[in-house]
Amino acid sequence: MTTRTIQTIVRFSAPFMLPGFDAAQPAGDYRVDQDEELLEVSSRLAWRRVGAFVHLPAIGIDGQTHQMVPIDPADLDAALEKEHQEL
Repeated sequence: MTTRTIQTIVRFSAPFMLPGFDAAQPAGDYRVDQDEELLEVSSRLAWRRVGAFVHLPAIGIDGQTHQMVPIDPADLDAALEKEHQEL
């Protein structure tokens, strides 16, 4: 099966928490990698999200360790929607 990774930057203007995080993350810009797999539907091509990873810490924050944490794409979407509603 064919897969691809889409890289995006998401911005949080306030500290946020996602399931699986040990602690709230500070406001900032975060790189997110979303893995998708190709679906063949009828005679069209479509992509389905199968996983996502957020890079910690935020872009521009110096840290001794950098990690890529798996997240549920639906949880990320919900956190971004909440962020948008609070602005």
